[in-house]
Amino acid sequence: MKTRKTVLIQVKMEISQVSPNQMINKRKNGGIDMEFLKQAEIQESDQSADTEKIVKDIISNVRSNGDEAVKKYEETLSNSFRPLKVEEDEIKESTDSLSPEIKTLIERVVERVSSFAEAQLECLTPFEKEFGPGIRMGHKIIPIEKVGAYVPGGRFPLLSSGPMVVAPAKVAGAKQIVACSPANYKGGIHPAVLYGLKCSGADHIYAIGGAQAISAMAYGTETIPEVDVIGGPGNRFVAEAKRQVFGKVGIDLIAGPSEILVFADETAEPKKCAADLLAQAEHDPNARAIIVSTSRTIATRTIEEVNTYLKEFSSDSPAHESWANMGEVIYAESMNEGIRICNEIAIEHLHLHLKDSRSIMDQFTNYGSIFLGADSSVVFSDKVSGTNHTLPTQKAARYTGGLWVGNYVKVATHQEITGEGIEYLADHSTKQSNVEGLEGHHLSAAVRLSDM
Repeated sequence: MKTRKTVLIQVKMEISQVSPNQMINKRKNGGIDMEFLKQAEIQESDQSADTEKIVKDIISNVRSNGDEAVKKYEETLSNSFRPLKVEEDEIKESTDSLSPEIKTLIERVVERVSSFAEAQLECLTPFEKEFGPGIRMGHKIIPIEKVGAYVPGGRFPLLSSGPMVVAPAKVAGAKQIVACSPANYKGGIHPAVLYGLKCSGADHIYAIGGAQAISAMAYGTETIPEVDVIGGPGNRFVAEAKRQVFGKVGIDLIAGPSEILVFADETAEPKKCAADLLAQAEHDPNARAIIVSTSRTIATRTIEEVNTYLKEFSSDSPAHESWANMGEVIYAESMNEGIRICNEIAIEHLHLHLKDSRSIMDQFTNYGSIFLGADSSVVFSDKVSGTNHTLPTQKAARYTGGLWVGNYVKVATHQEITGEGIEYLADHSTKQSNVEGLEGHHLSAAVRLSDM
């Protein structure tokens, strides 16, 4: 007998295998006419208002009642009755269960993510110089002292998630790193996640998740230290909590379900295009997998390859629902049109399956991370290449990049005014203050002139 879940999955798989010739449609997006060979179902969500209220209540309760509220939410939402803090003996016992091979994989991830973060930090240089006689100005790079790292539990124990959030903070010079991750593995945090957090430099680890974890790090409780900035991805409740606590603390960005756009020309291999689309689609039922191609043949063959691959995926893989509901195939009449479409979509992962990707790289302006050439798999970045996999989604790439070491430092300016600089700036400031009608400003500048 088929269960309701089995029937739903079968329907999703049948939808995902609709012939591309039946799906051609044109739609305007951001002023650009796009021709769709397969188009996503536009799903209006009524969850946002409910999510906002639920999270607001959680934050208020945690802020007022501290550990008591956190424990209540862990019990009711996560069925977790364990202590909030993961003590050193638990960490050792848990991570001792890992094989040497798994530890080596995690250590390599930490080393490569840290190395890339170190190279990025080297680009952030302090300076000081003279801007006229007696006017010296500059800036310093100052580490943020207390960092909160959120590592989602998710469907699978992703070995790289902890290092991606924590390692850049350690490289930046944070004095205290607090990490939270759900207790969704045998009453605790998965041993591989714990090992990644410790290797990356987390000072305190707490087995809590969701909006209650974000609230606890933002406001502090009897057990959980208050932090200055919170980084890391999460579900809609985590994302909403980060949005609501922003201002009280800094945040890296608000990242939603995974996204990929494969931009392919006539030289692309449909099997590789399809594999790259499904690698991101399997993250989440709401993940977005898109191909834009200047070749109808490559586009339609990619749809066929996706359908073929999906037959081999486990029936409960999120890739089925993701591709059926969110997957898109777009035909571009020219390379220039394809570039315009890519920049308009502003995708999280932009993968160029082109004859010469590097020659047109600079024409792409809106993306979280770009992958040059068919063999530069996004999966390499997801796992171990070194670039961070916490990236902007939902068109946020129009105004921000992904999580990086710069999220954990402040660029703070300084100035020293002496001699001729005092006379020059004070004279200007008194005159401007008179125009603005600001008596105190005029006074502060004028008393310097009286000393000259």
